[in-house]
Amino acid sequence: MFNTLNFWELMRLDAVSAGIVSLAVATILIWTKDLHGKFSMDSTDGVQKFHTAPTPRIGGVAIAFGVLVGYAASSQDPAAAEKRAILASIILAGIPAFVFGLLEDLTKNVSVRARLLATMASGLLGWGVTGVSITHVAVPGVDWLLGFTFISVLFTAFAVGGVANSVNIIDGFNGLAAGSVLIMLAAFGVIARTVGDIPLAFSCLVIAGAVLGFFIVNWPFGKIFLGDGGAYFVGFALAWIAVLLPHRNSSVTPWVSLLVCVHPVMEVLSSYVRRSYRLNYHPSEPDRLHMHHLIHARVVRHLFSGINRFSHNWLTSPLCWLCVGLPALAAVLTYRSPTWVFAAILTYSFGYVLAYRRLTRFKWF
Repeated sequence: MFNTLNFWELMRLDAVSAGIVSLAVATILIWTKDLHGKFSMDSTDGVQKFHTAPTPRIGGVAIAFGVLVGYAASSQDPAAAEKRAILASIILAGIPAFVFGLLEDLTKNVSVRARLLATMASGLLGWGVTGVSITHVAVPGVDWLLGFTFISVLFTAFAVGGVANSVNIIDGFNGLAAGSVLIMLAAFGVIARTVGDIPLAFSCLVIAGAVLGFFIVNWPFGKIFLGDGGAYFVGFALAWIAVLLPHRNSSVTPWVSLLVCVHPVMEVLSSYVRRSYRLNYHPSEPDRLHMHHLIHARVVRHLFSGINRFSHNWLTSPLCWLCVGLPALAAVLTYRSPTWVFAAILTYSFGYVLAYRRLTRFKWF
């Protein structure tokens, strides 16, 4: 599989341009924080806050500029038209998710429901722009229902909104969300490249370039944060690629998209169950019981007890990237086999539950 990949393919002008512009815009936003900080700063107060100084939370602006420039720098050759069409659809359909997330970053006054609906609206807009929706999941009965356009489109919007919000859920420590998205984009890109879907693979590369530019100033020092605008935009882009991959390539089982994204999806599901049924919280209320919070509190602070709190922040992310990387690697290795992919999803889900129980109750069962 991997012998079909070429390192120099990663150094494409559009992807490199996306990374450079994203890095430059993020740096400018850091330098000018005194000008926009009244609106853009993320305070240190809050149940999920671990940083020690107010920090700009509008890193999504840098990523959005990077993707736009990557699209503009893409070859105008007819052979690249399909890739440009994919990027254009992601940019256009991602506007609701990005705008509502950015408004929350600037005003701190956009409800969770409004942002969820915005990400679902991006899913609907994606279908409106491309005509693509989830029409099969290899489950008898469910596939029959998905044969009805109305149900297929609603299911697609719900799935896209769920994945987009899952990226926001795992945005808790320096580099955590951006690094996780890079891993998942890499998995989708490698699978697409392996099955010969070059336009989709290079679309992943451009988006990854923009995320990488931001990542450089986000981890380890946390000079700027992804924010809701960035989390929802890259979350939508990731979700739409997850929809496109099996739709465009019949040899790829639809379950592989869930396997690649299974960690953030499990975070959403466990949060809903925990807050709704165990803690009597509203599902939108924040807490410090996500997997990354537990890894920080029960693993990193124990292993690195002799160093400062700031280092505990950025050291948490690499351990969490393993939680994303293992199922992503499994997806790359098993993407053609529904049986193996489904087995990997079940295995990871079971392992997640066991690990979560161990971290919260100090026992496995």
